This record gives sequence, C-alpha cells and structure tokens, in this order.
Amino acid sequence: MMGALSHIRVLDMSRILAGPWAGQILADLGAEVIKVERPERGDDTRSWGPPWLPTPQGDRGEAAYYLCANRNKRSLALDITSPQGQEVIRNLVTSCDILLENYKVGGLKKYGLDYDSLKQINPRLIYCSITGFGQTGPYAKRAGYDFLIQAMSGLMSITGEKDGMPGAGPQKVGVALTDILTGMYASTGVLAALAARERTGEGQHIDLALLDVQVACLANQAMNYLVSGNAPQRMGNAHPNIVPYQSFATEDGFMILAVGNDDQFRRFCVEAKVAYLADDPLYQTNAARVANRASLIPLLSEVILTRCTASWVGALENQAVPCGPINDIGQAFQDPQIQARGMQLSLSHPESGEAPAVANPLKLSGTPIEYSNTAPLLGEHTEQILKDAGLNPEQIQTLYAQGVISSRKAC
Repeated sequence: MMGALSHIRVLDMSRILAGPWAGQILADLGAEVIKVERPERGDDTRSWGPPWLPTPQGDRGEAAYYLCANRNKRSLALDITSPQGQEVIRNLVTSCDILLENYKVGGLKKYGLDYDSLKQINPRLIYCSITGFGQTGPYAKRAGYDFLIQAMSGLMSITGEKDGMPGAGPQKVGVALTDILTGMYASTGVLAALAARERTGEGQHIDLALLDVQVACLANQAMNYLVSGNAPQRMGNAHPNIVPYQSFATEDGFMILAVGNDDQFRRFCVEAKVAYLADDPLYQTNAARVANRASLIPLLSEVILTRCTASWVGALENQAVPCGPINDIGQAFQDPQIQARGMQLSLSHPESGEAPAVANPLKLSGTPIEYSNTAPLLGEHTEQILKDAGLNPEQIQTLYAQGVISSRKAC
C-alpha cells in the first residue's frame, strides 16, 4: 500500500532536530526524503553521544540522538559550499516538491540556494526555512537553540518548583520540546502549502521561527497573562486553572490526580471517604477549588498518603477519575497500553543489524505508516540519488575525486 505522501519528494537540508523531525514525519507518511549532509561529518547529531548504537563487533555506531529524527530517509553526503555541489542541489530541486532548511538567515543565499533563486528553477517548490527568530525582526540574524528559546519565550518561567520550595528556580523541559513543536508546525505548514498548490499551481516560502512557535505553544498560560495582565508563575506540578490537578505523595511513591470537572471531584471524594469536601461550598466547583487550593491540597495530601499508588490507581480508575503513576521512561515502555499500541519498534540497520525506534503515533486506516529503514549511514545513498538525478558514472567519480561527495556503506 502506498503511503499518503508517496507522490511527494522532499529535499531535507536541515540539521539537528526541528527540521529533521519535520522531515521524518513526512518520510513516515510515505514521502521520499533526501537528507543532505556534509561529507565526512554529516549532521551534528551523529556525534551527540553517548549513548551509541553498538555494532556486532562492539564498535561505536550511530548516536541515539541522530537515530531519533532521521528514520525513513536517504542520505546524500554533498558539499554545498562548492559550485559543483550547488549545481547538484539545483538539479534535485527541479524534481522536488518541498525543501526544508534551517541555516541562518541569508546562509543559503550566498550559494544561490535561497528561495528566490530556487523558485526560478521550480515555481512549484515549497521552501520551508526554520530559524531561531525568523527572517525579520531585530534578532533575525541570531542563532537560536531550543534551550535558549525555552528561556526567552517564557516557558522556563512556568516550569519548575514554585519559589520558596526546595529546588525552586526556572527549569527547561526534559526534551527539546521547542524543536519538536517547530518540526510539527513545519510539517503542518508544508502540507498546507501543498494543498494550496493544488489550487494555485504555485509553491511558496514558509518562514518559521522557534521563538514564534514556543510563544504560540504557551497556550492557556499565554492567554492567562493576556486576559489578566499577570505573568503566570512556576507552580511545580500544580495547574493554574484546575484543582486538584497535580502530583501527590502516596504511601509508597507518587501519583498524578487529574480531576477535570466537579463530578470527577465528587467521585474522588467518595472513594477517598471525604465526601463532605465535595459538599463544602469552598470546594464544590472548580473555580472555588482554585480560589481555595491552599486549604484543600493539604487535606487531600493527608488522605492520599494513607494508600499506595497501585491501590489508588485501581480504585480511581473504577470510578472514572483520571489518575496514574509517574513512570520513568523504562517503565513507560513496559506499560501494557504503550506496548499494545506498538510504540516500540525494531528496524533493520545496515551496520548494527537492528536498531530500536519509537513508532510514529499516527494511525491511518487507509495509508498506514510504513518503516522502510532506520536512519541512514552518512552518504549511504549518495550514488543512487545522483544516478536517479541523471548523473552518469563518470560524473559521479569526478565528484568523488573533487571531494564534493562521499559515501559510506556498512562493512
């Protein structure tokens, strides 16, 4: 069965995480994605280890970081700083639908590989530029990284334990969330541009900034500020708009209680044998509970401490009250629900035999996700890509001799 995007060809000239994440989404959906990398070094994340995927000989293989965002792609090791490499890109662009890049503003213009130049070759090209701060504005020429953007956007100001508590202070999220969200917006943007192209016949340029994305993804916290004029503060694991919606210590660990409405709160109180709290005007409604959280949370904390996590989770699930344990990542992958959903994969790897992978969460009934290959070796598909582009063996050998391309095959 053909993938939903099996008719689409993507030139992925991005590195690190945001752009490659978008490219991987498109590749999972069936698009042909050509990953353009520097010869010899490749994507920076190839060196971002440990951990490393070991080879059968016990040698150091690919970095886990690189493997997470480059599945289902083909690798072309090409020096785009050379005139010959630039000509290869222009050749490929004639048959591509989408180009992803995350160079600094103006970084590709000096090579004649910017949008204005390439649209002259292919007016139908959808060209997505991912930068830290966008193509305009006073910070446009600055480099932007996820950690920096988490800080500047305000995300770190609402992440971490509240002031006055042990360990208080701003915290980044435990994964590069801004990069991931930007990759998702990028994939959405290029698919929207594809839909528009069906009507207009024309491609377009997408200007996507990490800072814009993270500000947009502040969601309710951004609106809390815009409506009230008060900047939200760190609250640990508590929620600014819902109570009780946080972590609690149990007899043997911790659990999450995520009460989303008044009926759930009443059912929790009945199970916890504190039904009187649900009848108290101070706690009957969510608005009242938010206003009086300082008195309510100690009462709930005291009762939740009397039972173990498994006891609470089992009992509250029977009462349709959202709750759950706080798993580490190993425990998460052992969870029967995650296993039933097939979220852990094992893919064939040309050097290491096989490589673990995390599945794409999209479950499409008509065009399901297919996993054709793990993240490629550096330059693994160089020769085939160039042959497909019309280069003959002599031309390819000349590019090798000039150091414009490189390739790597499994031993």
